[in-house]
Amino acid sequence: MAPLAQSKQPPALHDRAINNLRYIRETMERASAFTAVPGWGQVAIGVTALAATYLAAQQPTPRAWLFVWVAEAIISSLIAGWLMDRKSRASGVPLLSGPGRKVAFSLSPPMIVGALLTVALFRAGLLSAIPAVWLLLYGTGVVTGGMYSVSVVPVMGICFMLLGAVALFAPASLGDWLLAAGFGGLHIIFGSIIARKYGG
Repeated sequence: MAPLAQSKQPPALHDRAINNLRYIRETMERASAFTAVPGWGQVAIGVTALAATYLAAQQPTPRAWLFVWVAEAIISSLIAGWLMDRKSRASGVPLLSGPGRKVAFSLSPPMIVGALLTVALFRAGLLSAIPAVWLLLYGTGVVTGGMYSVSVVPVMGICFMLLGAVALFAPASLGDWLLAAGFGGLHIIFGSIIARKYGG
């Protein structure tokens, strides 16, 4: 009987070890993903972007058009920052935790490049190229930053990049429509998915 009792013990130890490894793996996966992306915040940003598209299309000068979109960028950044902070506090994970810092550092360079190129393109009179640059670089930032977030975020970034590629070759008259489809439509669609699947 003793040898039989001894032969049953290793599988019990083995099962405990497997369970411990599973728990460690799941904990590390949760810790390595930035889950404070606010789904309803993305929806709100999409709505303000649609409003900005309408207002920008009514402007009589390129400078006024650009001013509307710069104001929208500031408003959407404030919405995103405030709601990300709220969501991270609710989940008990600091906003600038390891994954949060990775998202910020991955997203920031394309945004900075986009701002610099906007100034250069505006000064050169190449206003029609700006929508493509915005969509492409925002999409790039969302893809790279989204690699440290929930899986739907990089998909959203790819969709922005595809719209940006279309905007590169589309007539200039479609620029506002493509901005509406990207910053308005994609934010609303993916924000709704994030809100439903990842808690708000």
